Amino acid sequence: MAAKTASVPAHRLVIALAGTVFYSFATAATAQSTTESEAADRESAEPQQIIVYGRGLEEIGISRSASQGTVGYADFDAIPISRIGELVENIPGLIATQHSGSGKANQFFLRGFNLDHGTDFAGFVDGVPINMRSHGHGQGYLDFNFLIPEAIERIDFRKGPYFADVGDFSAAGTAAFKTADTLRPFAEAQLGEFGFVRGVAGGSTGLAEGDLLIVGDAQFYDGPWLLDENLERFAGLVKYSFGGETRRFSLQLNAYDARWTSTDQVPERAVASGLIDRFGNIDDDLGGSTTRLGAVIGGAVGGTTFSAYATRYEFELVSNFTYFLEDPVLGDEFVQRDKRWVLGGAVSHRFERGPLALNVGADLRHDAIDEVALFRSVDAIPVETVRLDAIDQTGVGLYLDGQIAIAPGLRGFAGLRFDYQTVDVQSDLAANSGETDDDLFAPKFGLAWQASKTIELYANYGQSFHSNDARGATIALDPVSGERADRVPLLVRAKGAELGARLETATIDASVVGFWLELDSELVFIGDGGATEPNDGSRRYGVEANVFWRPAPGVVIDAAYAHTDARFVGPGAGADAIPGAVPEVIAAGVAVTPVPDLTITARVRHFGSAPLIEDRSVRSDATTLVNLAGYYELGAMRLGIEAFNLFNSRDADITYFYESRLPGEANGVEDRHFHPVEPRQLRASLRYSF
Repeated sequence: MAAKTASVPAHRLVIALAGTVFYSFATAATAQSTTESEAADRESAEPQQIIVYGRGLEEIGISRSASQGTVGYADFDAIPISRIGELVENIPGLIATQHSGSGKANQFFLRGFNLDHGTDFAGFVDGVPINMRSHGHGQGYLDFNFLIPEAIERIDFRKGPYFADVGDFSAAGTAAFKTADTLRPFAEAQLGEFGFVRGVAGGSTGLAEGDLLIVGDAQFYDGPWLLDENLERFAGLVKYSFGGETRRFSLQLNAYDARWTSTDQVPERAVASGLIDRFGNIDDDLGGSTTRLGAVIGGAVGGTTFSAYATRYEFELVSNFTYFLEDPVLGDEFVQRDKRWVLGGAVSHRFERGPLALNVGADLRHDAIDEVALFRSVDAIPVETVRLDAIDQTGVGLYLDGQIAIAPGLRGFAGLRFDYQTVDVQSDLAANSGETDDDLFAPKFGLAWQASKTIELYANYGQSFHSNDARGATIALDPVSGERADRVPLLVRAKGAELGARLETATIDASVVGFWLELDSELVFIGDGGATEPNDGSRRYGVEANVFWRPAPGVVIDAAYAHTDARFVGPGAGADAIPGAVPEVIAAGVAVTPVPDLTITARVRHFGSAPLIEDRSVRSDATTLVNLAGYYELGAMRLGIEAFNLFNSRDADITYFYESRLPGEANGVEDRHFHPVEPRQLRASLRYSF
């Protein structure tokens, strides 16, 4: 059976476009109230005429490693993005996939890690940590779906545990999104196959002594699934910024709400037998919702920077991976729930004395988790509590980080970070309640030698960590079996090193690195079962190469290659493959502007076959996707046409191997379970800039 092509529901189109039109009139009215002289000044200062690529910014003499960099808005403004989470794929070597509905956090792969939803990859937006500690679905849950791409100014990325200002979840890397302070007013409508509708509008205007930015985004999508995804996503950002270079401040409110129906991964045997279509499902009750409300204050006075934030977060997800394996009558469906406040802030001060620059900083975070729960369910309705907890989790980080000019062209770095976390778990099973704490010192060292005007060499070593779920650190009895359960440490150390080189010329920016990374253990709290699954320690080493090339005016080529060998280590390692650790990632693209108003972009993404069990006897298949897009500027308007999965690949977005039981099967069957990539689809957009 072929995948369906859904028509655009009228109410979705009306909602999305009504918001766009409303904002258009509002910004037009604001513009008319601006004096002619102010308008002329703003127009003369309009930066749109010069394209500044973040990947083309000078890094030699600034960066501390060859694997850090910046991606600017111009780098992805003309790149087709089918879902918000793919913004992180602008980071070389990182892949974002999906095995559920569009509203759920992506699955991330970087440096041989199956990062699940963020266990060893730290994410920040305007200084606010996005990873969720002790989350209802998975430790470190990292959901970037609340971002509005048009409001992003840049993405600063750093790989490896070499930077003292970040702690929890940062072993593999860090992505820090910075939203814009000012934005030329615009309104955009997007339409596509499978019921895709999106309306986004925003802009900034002068207010008092600063700038007021407002951006709103509404998106609807059914997807190619036989069971409509029914995604309804709304996001908004209001930000007020004021001040200059030595004193600057910002106030921000952001809001996000998403609801969706899921078609999760399905067993290959169900498709091969004709029981379901490739885009079909076994359980039609799956789906979820996420609500996020945030307030952020940030600023800088002289050498001191500071931020404070408060986030209200609610999450619910209905899943069923094994179908009728555990309960052949009612099925294995379950509901995960998370409700919390996240409160915190950070402050740092920079000292400069001759050749020495020193940063001293601290950060504080408190998660007041009202409810983190796992229920068995029938028809998406909870019928039995597996585990229900309330958690208070507090983390404090202190760091000292220094850079010194050792000799002309030679810089040295050293840092030390101290982290302390304490948790208080109140469980529905008294034996699993308790308090515990843990602390960790993490040193960092590095050298950067500018061998010539265009080449810089780097050497880095550092330690970092990820926290384990608080429930695993206080557990006494398995909530399912009732048997005694082993507690796990709250903090798990990671160690890494890297050698790299960077080349910068007038037309080429390139880097190459070799890295090593080791974790003391990969203990993971399994939210699906309410318990902790122990794994051995791990070791990864690999190479990465990236190039950003401007061979001629109007032509930009970028390419990234990463290869990683990932293994469990230690006396109990035995079969040592790490399931889901993708060994090879390739991403490349070309953007051509044959005439000043037309940009054509093509991109390819490939991630290789990965072991699905420790002895490597079962593997996933490689996945390759090609996207193509064209954008035409016509005065204040921009028309875009995007083709996703151009060659209609039938690869998998993600593959797992485990035991499940389908209706009519006498026993469980071990099988590969996959979530297919979405078929070829077209989308069109029209943007108007005021």
